[in-house]
Amino acid sequence: MKLPYEWQIGWRYTRAGKRTSGNGFISFIAMVSMAGIALGVAALIVVLSVMNGFQKEVRDRMLSVLAHVEVFSPSGSMPDWHLTAQEARRNPEVRGVAPYVDAQALLNRGTTMSGVMLRGVDPTLEPQVSDIGKEMRVGNMSDLKPGSFGIVLGAALASAVGVTAGDTVMLLVPQGRMTPAGMLPRQKRFTVVGVFESGHFEYDSALAVINIQDAQTLLSLEAPSGIRIRLADMQRAPQVAYALSRSLSGDLYIRDWTKQNRNWFSAVQIEKRMMFIILTLIIAVAAFNLVSSLVMTVTDKQADIAILRTLGAQPRSIMKIFFVQGVTVGFIGTSLGVILGSVIALNIPVVVPMIERLFQVQFLPPSIYFISELPSDLEVADVTRIGLIAFGLSALATLYPSWRAARVKPAEALRYE
Repeated sequence: MKLPYEWQIGWRYTRAGKRTSGNGFISFIAMVSMAGIALGVAALIVVLSVMNGFQKEVRDRMLSVLAHVEVFSPSGSMPDWHLTAQEARRNPEVRGVAPYVDAQALLNRGTTMSGVMLRGVDPTLEPQVSDIGKEMRVGNMSDLKPGSFGIVLGAALASAVGVTAGDTVMLLVPQGRMTPAGMLPRQKRFTVVGVFESGHFEYDSALAVINIQDAQTLLSLEAPSGIRIRLADMQRAPQVAYALSRSLSGDLYIRDWTKQNRNWFSAVQIEKRMMFIILTLIIAVAAFNLVSSLVMTVTDKQADIAILRTLGAQPRSIMKIFFVQGVTVGFIGTSLGVILGSVIALNIPVVVPMIERLFQVQFLPPSIYFISELPSDLEVADVTRIGLIAFGLSALATLYPSWRAARVKPAEALRYE
């Protein structure tokens, strides 16, 4: 099918710049604009993919320890937890339920003392709601037998206190007992039966896990504090938490993982949004370089415009010619950027080690960061949004030069020809 002449001329101007005498510089500016758009798009795709990878990596490691949803009683004890668990399992999105006890405590070993988040769990049900059992470096969760007063520590916590499996530690909880000397904190000697490493420093350095019956004995509780729930889709935790608040009986508090870590996730989203804005401005600068190249093209092609006008071309047709030229440059630049950025983002695990070996640097030293490899998570929605924005800015940049070309007067343009 034969294309309209405006498209044919616009494409001819785009690809024939170097073959026409005196147009080398104009062609160079157009190529620079195209390369700028491509590099800006590629950089934005790679940066957002890496940020998505970091967020996903930290979230997954965090949720290997945390539950997706927690249900607990304001009184601190839930005697009817079996009924609550049964009601929660009726929700089709619930995949696992387990009771728990939460408390703050002090861990003492010799002269070293450290504050810990104490969690009492049922070793047989805990694998349904967390992955601590899969992250054991020493020992096994099944070693937390009721009455044995065993304890599992995070790797960083065990290292800070200086203990390993088989050592004993003293656990002190603020729930005290009255003695003739006054109120004294409860304390109990525990044996370290295991060490886990989730990869998230906050929990590896502060979490201590014991059997739920031992926790109830230590804290003088008649029942667990509540239940922890794992879902089929963690992203739907807020919606499921709301649904459970409507279906569960009793006076209960319900919170999901997004509320427990709201500040961290809000900070990540703000950083991602700001990086998107900053790198989009780079794309905008490259896109608006098209203005200068198209204005020079219009100035150089005034005689051609005048001839077309005398042959009967309408101003909107002249506008369309240069619009097609600018949009073609923007489309090619955006396409090259999307391809380049996607290829790099998908091959970050290969590209980064190659750069590290080439320049003898290490971007993520294991001694500082809890991950040693740069993660990447390429999302189609991000690529689509970046491509549309880059192409839209390119199209916007062609409006003024095209409008200027349409205002060229044939008589004045041909006066000195």
